[in-house]
Amino acid sequence: MVQLEQLKYELSTLKKPLDDLRVSLDIENLKHEVEELERKSMAQNFWDDPQKAQKVLQKAKGLKDKLKSFEDIHEKYEELGILIDMAIEESDLSVEKEAKEELEKLKKDIESLRIETLLSGEYDKNNAIISIHSGAGGLDAQDWAEMLLRMYTRWAERKGYRVKTLDILPDTEAGIKNVTLLIEGENAYGYLKSEKGVHRIVRISPFDPSGKRHTSFASLDVMPELDEAIEIDINPNDLRIDTYRASGAGGQHVNKTDSAIRITHIPTGIVVQCQNERSQHSNRETAMKMLKSKLIELKEREHKDKIEDLKGDYSQIAWGSQIRSYVFHPYNMVKDHRTNTEVGNVQAVMDGEIDIFINEYLKKM
Repeated sequence: MVQLEQLKYELSTLKKPLDDLRVSLDIENLKHEVEELERKSMAQNFWDDPQKAQKVLQKAKGLKDKLKSFEDIHEKYEELGILIDMAIEESDLSVEKEAKEELEKLKKDIESLRIETLLSGEYDKNNAIISIHSGAGGLDAQDWAEMLLRMYTRWAERKGYRVKTLDILPDTEAGIKNVTLLIEGENAYGYLKSEKGVHRIVRISPFDPSGKRHTSFASLDVMPELDEAIEIDINPNDLRIDTYRASGAGGQHVNKTDSAIRITHIPTGIVVQCQNERSQHSNRETAMKMLKSKLIELKEREHKDKIEDLKGDYSQIAWGSQIRSYVFHPYNMVKDHRTNTEVGNVQAVMDGEIDIFINEYLKKM
């Protein structure tokens, strides 16, 4: 009985976080917005502009999902309260284990939704484009870049996101020199923006016969995929566009023609490239979207009104100023240097369990 009373008390402490969520999500206004969007979708001329109609439906779905998440959590809270009260009243200890498991799950669901409310940036809801570049460390760094590729792919799959490779440059000996991915899913950019920076690994090198410990680096760049409706003026004379043959694992999947595209924005030095599609035209469109995203990000960071005012090198990452260290030897630990968050299970992190780092960073923003 003591355990059940303790569970009842722990459940009561969740009332305030739930009430706070109701306020921060503005549940009543959410319901009103959903009703308004549904009313618009029923209009006779709704599909006259398919692109606009699609945006309305996407927004409605996003709001409905958020509303359902809160309502599901609130319902679980109420049901668990009834279950514990009945168990106490009937002295039924058989439900103790189930109640404890449900309480822990409820805590996680509340925390997850609370973190989601922190994603209030203009582009936080957007898909994310991430680029991983191997740094100092030769083959070890290239292998490390490939390990990070696997880690972020696993993380995205856990979230139910779709991963699309836009560009990749593998090395003939080991690992990859760089890769660019499109992560598709709601709030992908909001979560992944916290991962931008230099990532360091310390381990016994698999490429060193003497078995010495090596330190290697890889950088991660993150930007939102922008809506095509966003206007941004780019002077064609500021662009250098090169075509090249796509690289890959070989065989029939590698293009035999120069369909891959590399675009350099001369004033800023920004370089983007895409080789995902077999069509040069499609690759060019994707590369231009990537360039627009980087230019808008740079413009916001420098508070410039015009793209023409942006000059100089586009260098986001300073080598050596790592945001996170992954230590495999002489001990196991992953530490985020911005929040001091530490995890002892390195393998779990490499399997995509990085939400603890993302969430702690978002809380501190």
